[in-house]
Amino acid sequence: MSDNDVNDEINASNEGAQDEQEITVDDIDMVERLQQTEAKLAEAQDQILRLKAEMENLRRRSAREVENAHKYALERFVQELLPVIDSLEMGRDAGMAEGATLEKLQEGTDLTLKMLLSTIEKFGIKALHPEGEPFDPELHQAMTMLESSEHAPNTVMNVMQKGYLLNERLMRPAMVVVSKASADEEQSGTNIDEQA
Repeated sequence: MSDNDVNDEINASNEGAQDEQEITVDDIDMVERLQQTEAKLAEAQDQILRLKAEMENLRRRSAREVENAHKYALERFVQELLPVIDSLEMGRDAGMAEGATLEKLQEGTDLTLKMLLSTIEKFGIKALHPEGEPFDPELHQAMTMLESSEHAPNTVMNVMQKGYLLNERLMRPAMVVVSKASADEEQSGTNIDEQA
């Protein structure tokens, strides 16, 4: 073997050693990056588990709150009605007492009714008493129609039973008597139409 061959072998082995060192350094960097990535992945998985548990707790809490809302929705309404019930019971007892007069009973009943109407208004319940108003089939139920010269046609002349709205939603229509034109007015209206 010549000196040149030996030198070539030494150079080749030095280059191989340098390649091994470079690969080793690259491997170390890659291992460190892999370890960092694995740590970040573990942290992300932990966060996901925590969020999942938090969402489950929130779902359970929301379900419990909805259940309680349904269960106790009328609680405030009932608390407001209790004084009305007390007033009715006192009125009944007063009516059975000696010396009770019709005027006192009527006065007590009027006060109790006023208390009840005030209570239901707090909860969005509104009475419909449309006497003198135009007939509205969305809110009123016509029980009968009567001829009237005092009222315009399709006007509520009398309310047989009040209607009620709950937050502007119809709960019960008002039962009403509605005016219609008298037969004479209808004929004169027809004659006017025929002349025109």
